[in-house]
Amino acid sequence: MNKINYYHSLIFFNLCIFLSAFDFLRDNSLLILSLFFILTLGISHGALDHIKGKKLLKLLNYKSSLIFYISYIFIGIIILLAWLLFPKFLLLIFLIVASYHFGKEDSEFINYKTNIDLIYFFKGSIVITAPLLFQKNETLNIFKNLNFDVSNNFLIFDEALYILIAISFFSNIIISVNKQIDIKSLLLMDFISILLLNYFLSPILAFTIYFCFLHSIRHSFKLSNELNKKDFSKGFKEFLNKAIPLTILTAFLFLISLFFLKNYYLLDNAISKVIFIGLASLTFPHILLEYFIEKNEKKIN
Repeated sequence: MNKINYYHSLIFFNLCIFLSAFDFLRDNSLLILSLFFILTLGISHGALDHIKGKKLLKLLNYKSSLIFYISYIFIGIIILLAWLLFPKFLLLIFLIVASYHFGKEDSEFINYKTNIDLIYFFKGSIVITAPLLFQKNETLNIFKNLNFDVSNNFLIFDEALYILIAISFFSNIIISVNKQIDIKSLLLMDFISILLLNYFLSPILAFTIYFCFLHSIRHSFKLSNELNKKDFSKGFKEFLNKAIPLTILTAFLFLISLFFLKNYYLLDNAISKVIFIGLASLTFPHILLEYFIEKNEKKIN
């Protein structure tokens, strides 16, 4: 499994170098294309949450799946309502949670275990800090569109951002201590890839490439391996068959939201809102599900 992840990171690293060389990509946000990839590859890695929900219910000795579906949807709706009422607070929490989520899930295949969750947070924080450092004005405009103005916050000063990126780098070193050289190389390639994307490309395009082609695919590989530990290819086919229905349904809901929002905002602003608010409404229940499964599995073991 580690070999698959290593070759995937190697391909992704070279893809980032290749894409960064095109002036067309440097000069265009390609928001519609970004939305397409997020609605297909991006959200698909969470499309087995209903299966994980059944696993959690089994751990908790609940028989009815209805409890999971109601809870999952309820949390998503609460996040949407909270964004409307407290956009600044919720976006801040989302950025913190997302950093931790990216750092943890991108490291799961390494079998690295720690009680210091800040290591995961700082590792994943580069996804947030890199666009603020290299594409600051455009990133701040995206935040303003989401009703979150941080233009005067000391954390966006270049000196602070360099420090955060350095801490993210050292977090990768900590995770790779006592690991094989291919793991160290893999984490270094991931780190450099994210820097390259955000240095040359617009923030949303850079995030889309990372989210869809690194984070999502890596997590999908993990799920495929869990479905069939003996034959990865069969597990991957099973993953696709199980993920496609819920991915289509979620994409449909995103598009309905976009159709509604474009009546009140410019298309680019509407797409930005759909991407980030939509991902927030999916990320929180997804992370909570992962947390409760892990917590209850530890109790059993």
